[in-house]
Amino acid sequence: MLQITATEFKTNFGKYLALAETEDIRITKNGKSVVKLSAEKKKNWVDELREIIGDISVSDDFDEKEFEMNRVVEKYESLG
Repeated sequence: MLQITATEFKTNFGKYLALAETEDIRITKNGKSVVKLSAEKKKNWVDELREIIGDISVSDDFDEKEFEMNRVVEKYESLG
């Protein structure tokens, strides 16, 4: 985790804003930690879908790749 002063953060805001996407940054003022800056957690498509349509019953161990593979196999088998 990178640690910088509030003055440094204010002076180079854009630089640290971009850096916070990949690394946590702790900002200090008068030698004391005042805030931690970190990237927002990325959501997977199931979580985004839940936000749009409400709670859906998809287990947490849902395997997206296996689901897609099954769809391909079913489509191939239906061609016949």
